Formats: sequence, C-alpha cells, structure tokens
Amino acid sequence: MDSANNERIVGYFIEEAKEHLETIEKGILDLSSAVNDEESINELFRAAHSIKGGAAMLNFTSIQKTAHRLEDAFKILRDDPIQTDQTLESLFLKAYDILQDLLERLQGPLGLSEDEGEQIMEAAEPHFVELQNYIQQLADGEVPTPPQVTSASVRASSPSMTAIPSNEVVMQVRQILQQMLAIFKQESNPNNRHQLQSLCDKLVNIAPAENGWQNLIKCAKQAINNPKHSYRLLAPIIIKEVKLAGDCLEVGKGTEIAPSQGLEQLAYSKLPQILISVDPTIAAETISKVFNKEQISKLVNLLQVSH
Repeated sequence: MDSANNERIVGYFIEEAKEHLETIEKGILDLSSAVNDEESINELFRAAHSIKGGAAMLNFTSIQKTAHRLEDAFKILRDDPIQTDQTLESLFLKAYDILQDLLERLQGPLGLSEDEGEQIMEAAEPHFVELQNYIQQLADGEVPTPPQVTSASVRASSPSMTAIPSNEVVMQVRQILQQMLAIFKQESNPNNRHQLQSLCDKLVNIAPAENGWQNLIKCAKQAINNPKHSYRLLAPIIIKEVKLAGDCLEVGKGTEIAPSQGLEQLAYSKLPQILISVDPTIAAETISKVFNKEQISKLVNLLQVSH
C-alpha cells in the first residue's frame, strides 16, 4: 500500500472513530438512562467494537486494546443490567479519556508511536482493572468498595488524562453538559440557542472567582450566539473544553483553564466556520460541500501562492 493510500485510510479511520467516541461520551454522561435502554447500551457496545476492529486492521495495538477493554465493560452492562452510581460513571469517563487521548495523539503531527502507545496502556492498566472489578461486583449484586484513586494520581498518570470527578462542582458541570448535549441534538433555532446560553450562565455561576473558567464559558456563550455556527461544529468543541475545565476545577487547577484557539475563533469570528479533516481527500469532500465554485477557485489560487 502506498503512503498516500495509507494516509487516506488512517484518515477515514480517525473520522469514523471520532463519531464512535462521541457516541460513547454521550452514553457515559447519561449512563443511568443508557443501562435501562437496550438499544442505547447496544449502541455503546457497537461503538467500542467498531473502534477496536478498525484499529486492529491498521495495527494500532494500543487503541485496539483500549477499545476492547471498554467493549468488555459495556458487555457486562448489556448482559447484566445494574444500578449505576457516580463512581462507575467516573471510571467509565476516565476510560473514555484514555481512548480519546490515544486517538488525538494518532491524529497529531507526530502520530502515535508503538512505544508511546504501550507506555500509555501500561499506565492505564490499573484503571481498567479497577473498572472491570467494580462493574463485575455491581453485576454480582455486591456492594463494591470505591477504588482508592486520588485526583492527583489520576492526572499524573498521563498529561492529558482528566481526573476522576467526585465533588459537587463536577457533578453540576456534568448535569449541565447532559442538558447541552440534548439540545445540540436538536435542529438549531433561536429558542434552543437561548436555552444553551442560559445553561452557560449557570456554568458561569459555578466558579465565579475563577477568571479562566469565566473566560472559557464566555467564549462558549459567544460562539453559541452566532447563528452561522452549526451545532455539529459547536458541540464537540464546547462539550470537550467545558468538561476538561471542570476537571481542572475539581483538582484545584483553575488557573490552568483557558479557551483553546479554536473556541476563541468561534467566539469572535463574524464568518461561518467549518471543521476540516487533516486527510486531504476528506478535507476536499468537506470543502466541495460547503464552498461554491468561485470560493474553491480562490482557495486553490491562494494555496498555490503559499507554496
């Protein structure tokens, strides 16, 4: 297989995996409802299974193994419906973060090396053991002892892994994110955009003394206010950044919170924005759907001049 074809196939895998990740994140954020709905829990299982299969075909072993561990956990939920609790949701969220971290590294400019993947998996293994044991105890009708994991130790295990939420602040953030996700699934209109902005106001009040948090939520609210930005564009960026910022609040690292460049662009840009894949073929397909012929011609000329 030549390099161009390989890059294109990897690009397709990453785009598909992102969609499955979104399914997994939404399901975990609403886990108490998902476990009581057969189709929802099957959807979570299939999403993890699909990522596992695609990674196996492309020899991304660390991603394959991580998705497999999530798939096994969802299988228990599918076969033995249980009463979820906050600890289980937190353990699932961290497992999700590990998988997301691997995929983001794969998509990055340096890619994901085999050694790097193995190191992340080695650091994450104790967590997956805890998840598996905890969920199995719940399925067996036992009263499990919450794993002895501190926020500091979780964050130290990997630079991009978020801490396990445990306090009231993080619970408030998660509940509001669940409401935002439900609205982002709807067709955009002035009324539900106003609802999203009202939820941003609630988020602001959670940590009024944290300037970084205030600035990030302000950017999110401003981005939502722009009717030119679709929910498909806004949802993954806002949900992810608010969730990570909430994790920082939970471990007392509010000073590290700041909106990303992408969120700031959405907040203050007067022009409509789109997400472009790093895969040239997928990027071309996106551009052809959004741009007219005149815009595409101008873009081609600009690219030629820049090279």
